[in-house]
Amino acid sequence: MPGRTNETVPKEPDREDASLAIAHIFEQAQVSTANHRKNCVALHKLHCEFADYKELLNKGRLQKLTGERQFQALYEPLVMRVLPVKKGVPSADRVVKFVAGYIKFINEKAAEDTKEDSGSDDDNDDDDTTASRFTAHLLKLLLKGFIAKDKNVRYRVLQSIAEMISHLGQIDEDIYTSLRAALIDRIHDKESSIRSQAVISLAKLCVSEDPADLNGESSILDTLLDSLAHDPSSDVRRTVLLTIPINGQTLDAVLDRTRDTDATIRKIVYSGILATKTRGENEEDKNMIGPTHPRTLTIAQRELIVQNGLGDRDPSVRTAAGTLIATWVDVLEEAKDEDLDIKVEAHAKKSTIKFEDGILSLLTLFDFGEGTITEDALLSVFRTRVDIFNNIEFNGPYWANLTPEKAFLARVFVEHCKNNKDEARLEATLPVVTVIAFRIQEAYNSLDDLSILPGSDNDDERNQREDARIAKELVISELLKLAIHLDYSDEIGRRKTSQLVRDMLRTEALPENLMAPCLDVLRTLAPNERELIRLVVETIQELRDTASGEAEETEELKEFEAETSFEEPAGIPIPSKSVDDMSPEQKARIDRIDLRCLSLCIGMLERINSTFEENSTLDGMLKELILPAVQRKEPIFRERGLKSLGLCCLIARPLALQSIGFFIKHVPASSSVIKITLLQSLFDSFMVHENALFKNQENNLEVVTQFLLTHILEEEDPKVKAILCEGTSKLILSGMITSIEAVKTLIKTYLSPLTTGNQELRQCLSFFFQMYSYSSSDNQKRMANIFIHVFLDISEDRKEARESDAELEIIGSTQVTAMFVDWTDPLRLSEVINVQGAQNGKGADECVQLSMAEDILRLLFEKDLKVDIEKEDKKILCQLLNKLHIPDVVDDYRIRSLKLLMDTLRMRRPLRDSACNTAFTKFELTITKKFEKQLEGLTEADYRKLEELNELFEFLDSIIPLDDDELIDIPRKGKKRRSESITSTSTTSRSVSPLPRKERYRPKSKRARLSASDGGDDNPRERGTPPPTAAPTRRLPKRAAATRKPVQVVVISSDSEGEGTPSTSRITGARSRLSMKKEEAVIDQQIDDLLASNATSDLSEIPYDSIMDPDSEEEEEVNDLLAED
Repeated sequence: MPGRTNETVPKEPDREDASLAIAHIFEQAQVSTANHRKNCVALHKLHCEFADYKELLNKGRLQKLTGERQFQALYEPLVMRVLPVKKGVPSADRVVKFVAGYIKFINEKAAEDTKEDSGSDDDNDDDDTTASRFTAHLLKLLLKGFIAKDKNVRYRVLQSIAEMISHLGQIDEDIYTSLRAALIDRIHDKESSIRSQAVISLAKLCVSEDPADLNGESSILDTLLDSLAHDPSSDVRRTVLLTIPINGQTLDAVLDRTRDTDATIRKIVYSGILATKTRGENEEDKNMIGPTHPRTLTIAQRELIVQNGLGDRDPSVRTAAGTLIATWVDVLEEAKDEDLDIKVEAHAKKSTIKFEDGILSLLTLFDFGEGTITEDALLSVFRTRVDIFNNIEFNGPYWANLTPEKAFLARVFVEHCKNNKDEARLEATLPVVTVIAFRIQEAYNSLDDLSILPGSDNDDERNQREDARIAKELVISELLKLAIHLDYSDEIGRRKTSQLVRDMLRTEALPENLMAPCLDVLRTLAPNERELIRLVVETIQELRDTASGEAEETEELKEFEAETSFEEPAGIPIPSKSVDDMSPEQKARIDRIDLRCLSLCIGMLERINSTFEENSTLDGMLKELILPAVQRKEPIFRERGLKSLGLCCLIARPLALQSIGFFIKHVPASSSVIKITLLQSLFDSFMVHENALFKNQENNLEVVTQFLLTHILEEEDPKVKAILCEGTSKLILSGMITSIEAVKTLIKTYLSPLTTGNQELRQCLSFFFQMYSYSSSDNQKRMANIFIHVFLDISEDRKEARESDAELEIIGSTQVTAMFVDWTDPLRLSEVINVQGAQNGKGADECVQLSMAEDILRLLFEKDLKVDIEKEDKKILCQLLNKLHIPDVVDDYRIRSLKLLMDTLRMRRPLRDSACNTAFTKFELTITKKFEKQLEGLTEADYRKLEELNELFEFLDSIIPLDDDELIDIPRKGKKRRSESITSTSTTSRSVSPLPRKERYRPKSKRARLSASDGGDDNPRERGTPPPTAAPTRRLPKRAAATRKPVQVVVISSDSEGEGTPSTSRITGARSRLSMKKEEAVIDQQIDDLLASNATSDLSEIPYDSIMDPDSEEEEEVNDLLAED
């Protein structure tokens, strides 16, 4: 080994020959990886020669490692030469592998030599070897490249570390700490390729990291898991997923990637992680349970895997998930003899395989109680492993000792055959109907025996009985679901099953969760709905008669008919005297019977479509059972009664007309549970009977719409709010509600921070807005009209949230604009129309976003706004203009309107922010260039003659310039133009929408400008001497410079010059002389009043400002100017 020290110093190696030899080795290494082993041996030989050369110092007591340093000096330039090479060059990748391979080679050699020396020399504990010194030196060299500016250098350095980090051997603690810190720092590099290499290195280091040495710092594993969850690059997340150790600490984070945005990562979770880690990785651990074995997972984890995998939108992910579930069947082995007889063909080197243990064991790992996850998993096995499905046989012994898993397997098998129309397979597998009926009866008798057994104080016995009861209920439920699909051509089996189900419904011991499958079987056996209704009503009557008869053995019940009014209840259909005489136990029993009867009633009404007119028995049930339950105070009775009443309204329009007012009236004061039932009944009635329910004046469409919108905004319960939004969206899509306020309310609710956690509401409305927008061009126009209102509301909410202490996350304006751009995109609507055909003969309106552009430009004027638009929101609006779809063909008047808005905005409301101005200028140039021919040749006078632009000019003429530059121009344009300006900014218009604080004093500024125009002098600075500290003095040069050119054209002191101005002539040309005199008289009076108030107003207290000081000469000056006309 080169680390040994010789007593005699060998001759110094030839550095020139060694340099050529090392260069030749690297040249061969970059050609192919096949010669790396040979070149490592050759390089190691040279290394040993240099390592043996040492210089003796201090009379031989010290050794200087001269040869090692010389070798390092020859080796380093060749390594450095590969670092600037960009990613993806194969020769550079091979050199990096060779460098890492050589580190591995010399450290393995050092370990072998140390092991040999340890047997002969017990005092040899020195870990400082040539290999360790060379490794440390190379690491220090590479660590310097971690912070290089060149991304290629950083990548190659990290790549080299990732290749050699598993073979570093013993390194110094300081070097390890520096390496660890540098790698953690590089995991946040801006280049994803560099982050991936850092992840590879950290994943190898985290295995040996001791939590006791962290000293409060985050562990490497936590850093990797954070990257797995939040790194924006799918390549980095995939690298983390494939390199981190899989154990209980990381498994949840891995399972979270089943919902990753990248389909490849989701597939890797199933095929690359979960399917390969079910067994031990090493050969000796191959037969042991691995970290992803189905039995080591919790029920929640298994259900998450099945639900996300089989429900994934990508077919490849669904296939990988199905393969994983089939793998679970193979690994679940139990040594039990079961009654399922399965025969399959042998695979390679296998004879007969029994899948029974695997399938039934798989079913025991899931919860049958809720959802369809277990059923989805079993159906996936049937599709993936066709050999299992084709060889299942349910023979006689299978039904002898039914468990929930066996009953579930049989039921899913039958439904799968039915769905695939495999009747032959079904007939060959299932027994006759009578056998199933007897098995149902046997299971129900066992359940009945469990219910009458005496109670026990032992918790274990109680739990065992409860588990047995639940198991029997599951068996009965699955058999009843299976019985629906049986062939009832056998009359004996048909009668047996019908009588059995009716007897079960008549007993009080039948759990309520079994009523629904019993009614499904009864509906299958009944020849028509009329017969089904008769059977159920008779069952209900028998139950209630039995309870009433036992409660009152000596006194006959008087006939009772419940009133159809929805006022306070008169009582249940038992005389009040008899109820008072009953014991509490008898009252409780009657209540239990009534609740069972209501459940039966609900189940029956959910399964029929016949009207009340066709079934007179329903009317008696309504009066005797449903209405009294609605009138009771107990929540459980009221809830079931309201649900029954709502279902009755679906098949009885007169009852629905009578009940709508009752539903609406009781929604505000009811509890959340009752509200949900009332609203569901209300929306179902609207959807079934449509506009027929709105004929009543008390509950017309406007009243109902206002009721719904009010409760959407005021409701606090998330579930109730979601139902309100879902129902309202259905009414809007169906065309019953056409109010634009309804859509606006739903958008505000969708974007509200208070509904952030209400996923049901968000998901519903997200789908609704797309359906609504892409269903017709009229809907897109409505969405475009709503945009400005919603945008301003969101901006105001954001401002209020910042000023308040509430920690609410208001949605960003960028997200809002992106949503509306997508919803109002006419190209998206065109795609839908091309697929489904034109709706009502209308195509998409390509100018819908052009209208949005006009609205945005009007908003940028900030006219009559209650709040100011913030700088960031204004920038977003300007940037939005360039994202809108502007068609190639636009009507002349529309594109001219857009041009006028842009020109006026630039003149009277110039955008000060550079980002806003850049975006606006880009949009302006785009429009001007695109519609150059339509815009050329016409002047403003020509535009004003167009009637379709009258409203636009009224808006533009009402704009008061906020810039001081234009405030100088307006007074000097002649008296007629001045008159119109004052009229448009009268106090009457401001009372409707107050101006911001900074605009309220502008009339005083205008008076000052008029008084400064004495003798045609343009310079306002000649009017007195301003104070040296007053702010207005610094703005005066800017005003004079900016307005010098307009002042030379328009002079206010000359009447003839004012009339000669084209803009003034356009305004005054259409007016009569009489109206002008009246208007001027009014203006004169307004100016006199304003000047008079200026002398005493506290708002004009600006010190030392001679321009703003009240002056009687100025009043005469202004009056003379206006009286000259």
